[in-house]
Amino acid sequence: MRQHTVIDGPYGPLTLVADDGVLCGLYMAAQRHRPPEETFGERDDSPFGEAADQLEAYFAGELKEFTLELRLHGTPFQRSVWEQLRRIPYGETRSYGELADALGNPGASRAVGLANGKNPVGIIVPCHRVIGANGSLTGYGGGLDRKRRLLDFERQAALF
Repeated sequence: MRQHTVIDGPYGPLTLVADDGVLCGLYMAAQRHRPPEETFGERDDSPFGEAADQLEAYFAGELKEFTLELRLHGTPFQRSVWEQLRRIPYGETRSYGELADALGNPGASRAVGLANGKNPVGIIVPCHRVIGANGSLTGYGGGLDRKRRLLDFERQAALF
């Protein structure tokens, strides 16, 4: 059974989606690859207390690593990329090529980029921490301005 809620975030509303009570989606307004609203299920705030608490602590600069149970729907390759994303430390970045190397497939940087773009649980699975090989900010489903703001926020919070 799918359920969803919408919470306020500092960069706009966040839609949280659960599959049988387990978080499977976090979507920003106007996000690329955002599923249709009708797939989010009924509105019910009850399964999202811990996720909302951890997101609030993250945006307050108090939480550096999420400990939520996730149910990520994707291909085996996508799930392996998303697992690598969770290993990028708070306040740091990695390039698509570095992620491909970590997966043991150095030629797969474009495929890593495509999987990164399909990440269903942004922020918690930190796809915003992936940059171009030359250090440039490249595509982000939530928009480059949001990506820049999230990276700047983490860099500032990491100093304290």
